[in-house]
Amino acid sequence: MSSHGRAVPGDPLPTVDLDIDLSSHELLRRAHVLDALGPDWDPVAALRGEEAAYELLYSGLSAEQQRVYDDLVSAGVLPRRGGGDAAA
Repeated sequence: MSSHGRAVPGDPLPTVDLDIDLSSHELLRRAHVLDALGPDWDPVAALRGEEAAYELLYSGLSAEQQRVYDDLVSAGVLPRRGGGDAAA
């Protein structure tokens, strides 16, 4: 940088340490999400519904579709059906 405060081509740019605490913003964001979900939101029912939707989505596959599905599960691209991820 020149003595006039102007950048000179080829000179490194000055660095500045910058710390921002977003924890209060995160708490506000979470409060808004829970408010939007409402008092009737049931996370266990939501997880059960999600599992049921996956079961329906991957049911009735042809032999070729099942083979592709199995390959994708083996590769870790898709979760295995009935893996018990949803609460019982």
